[in-house]
Amino acid sequence: MSAKQRKAVALISGGLDSMLAARVVLEQGVHVEGINFFTGFCVEGHTHAIRKKDRQRLKRNNALWVAEQLGIKLHFIDVVDAYKDVVINPKHGYGRNLNPCVDCKTFMVEKAHQWMCANEFDFIVTGEVLNQRPMSQRRRCMPIVAAESGAGDRLLRPLCARHLPSTLPEREGWIVRERLHAFHGRSRTPQFALAANFGIEDYAQPAGGCCFLTDSNYTNKLTDLWRARGDRDYELDDIMLLKVGRHLRPRNNFKLIIGREEGENNFLEGFRNHYTNMRSLSHSGPLALVDGHVDEDDLLLAARLTARFSQGRDSESVCVQINDRDGSCRRMDVAPLTRDDVPREWYL
Repeated sequence: MSAKQRKAVALISGGLDSMLAARVVLEQGVHVEGINFFTGFCVEGHTHAIRKKDRQRLKRNNALWVAEQLGIKLHFIDVVDAYKDVVINPKHGYGRNLNPCVDCKTFMVEKAHQWMCANEFDFIVTGEVLNQRPMSQRRRCMPIVAAESGAGDRLLRPLCARHLPSTLPEREGWIVRERLHAFHGRSRTPQFALAANFGIEDYAQPAGGCCFLTDSNYTNKLTDLWRARGDRDYELDDIMLLKVGRHLRPRNNFKLIIGREEGENNFLEGFRNHYTNMRSLSHSGPLALVDGHVDEDDLLLAARLTARFSQGRDSESVCVQINDRDGSCRRMDVAPLTRDDVPREWYL
């Protein structure tokens, strides 16, 4: 009788490492399916699809594309709500910005382990490389992820496995250890060579990952949002809006989100019913969302800022339409703020 074919679930981010890790296991005759978790913070192609300056960039979901190239099924799982505690209360702390990398990796592997058990798979595959990243991929952190996720020695890291203790799939003979790899460090040369050996020529270029929580500009906006609301919480709409437009906080009680181009204005249109918003009528200009509690003086300042970013910025007066959340609207003729009227510290 032939041996039972073993099954592995691979965490597929869309990057080269996870693609290679899954391919290495596929080469050993294991049935592999991919899993990709949607947190809201790793929407890789989101801003690329909106902004004109990124128009020439390839528009694709890299995780889905990787699965297609590998010929495997990919499961997308929404974990936006479950992931909140990882972002807000990371047991192992943050990296340079608000990136909770150790807790994040543990969370992903834990969810993959739960999926593995529910679907009668045998082990988990990740594309981690020893010492490639300064937090979750350090030698001392890898056992923490395996233990705290519940995956234990059913967690296989094919690209650096020969630097690590043997796992259950290796000891049971489901995987031949000698056909795994010993990559380590930040150099990508071994991955490029392995990709060439597999005939893989097209893949997402490495750029520090797709997590917005590693981006200081983004996390400054998230920190400001928490401070303004007095609550370290968020909804999906909040974290999506942080990726789009100019964010200016002229006063503690409100900020403006101002579209920078047509694509962003079109995106912000989808949120008009949730925010007081304004736009220049007398000149071409952006849509601006008002986030916060405002009085008449605040609205005047917001309207002058909106005029500042319109084509009427050098005019004596700009007519701005203000649309309140209750559906009412009115017009206000305002003098646009000048460049000197808008201090750098207003920009988030």
